[in-house]
Amino acid sequence: MRPLTLMLLAALAATPAAAQSPWKITPPTQFIRLGTFADTTLSEASAAAASRTQPGVIWTLNDSGNAPWLYAVDTAGASLGTFRVAGAGNFDWETLTISPCPAGSCLIIADIGDNPETRPSVVLYRVPEPRIAGLAPGELGVTAPAESLSLQYPDGPHDVEAIYADATGDMYLVSKGRTKGILLFHLPASAWSSTGSAVPERIDSLPIRPDISIGQWVSDAALSPDGRHVAVRTYSAVFFFTVEHDGRLVPDQGRECLFGLVEPQGEGVTWLDNSRLLLTSESSSTSRGTLYLLECGTPEA
Repeated sequence: MRPLTLMLLAALAATPAAAQSPWKITPPTQFIRLGTFADTTLSEASAAAASRTQPGVIWTLNDSGNAPWLYAVDTAGASLGTFRVAGAGNFDWETLTISPCPAGSCLIIADIGDNPETRPSVVLYRVPEPRIAGLAPGELGVTAPAESLSLQYPDGPHDVEAIYADATGDMYLVSKGRTKGILLFHLPASAWSSTGSAVPERIDSLPIRPDISIGQWVSDAALSPDGRHVAVRTYSAVFFFTVEHDGRLVPDQGRECLFGLVEPQGEGVTWLDNSRLLLTSESSSTSRGTLYLLECGTPEA
């Protein structure tokens, strides 16, 4: 275990809130660095979504102010293809997820970042998942025209970097935790056919104590392939939840898998299967963005 991880454990144990916490901190059973992103234009990789129809393909994107491009990579960071999202702009892209849609499988790109929490509305884009086969080396592909969906939160702006979709296409957003706690919002799939701005429903407050001093702001979340579990990641840990019938989340045996601040800036998470996770990171001044394999066992009795 790295010294920084030990420091984080000590800091968490020393806080009064730790005694009431529903979480049991455990180290990973596997935590392996798989590689770095080969494409130097992918410097602010803020998301990860494993394709369900193209084995071995991981989708990611750059965050605010960059070109509206989707990147396909393998689990070691090698480039598989890049696509411009037709009809979309990148104000503050932060995350993406794969969702069922009329085209079959779609990518939902979330332009929902809001560090100062002042955006009156944010945007989701939806495009059919691009096909990697047939894209020439070095070619910039183009997606089908993106659908867009404007969102306005019921209680004012939030900084949000996490989204996932279930088997029905319903979407869930998890706030970062800057000022109002870590909140869970629900948006039905039917919102794509609505006119005007959609209003996500706040359905839960997650029992994660936001504390940037220990890397504990939410940077992404992902639903397991079987639909039973959600991994909510921060810069230093993954919190595991089970999904209730109404979409609410409850801690999964109190599993908090702590790996520490070992990435340049940990951002993305996706499930490779029902037990293994892939973590992705933005780059730093001294390192390209990284990809890690993470597996976390159940806590001791």
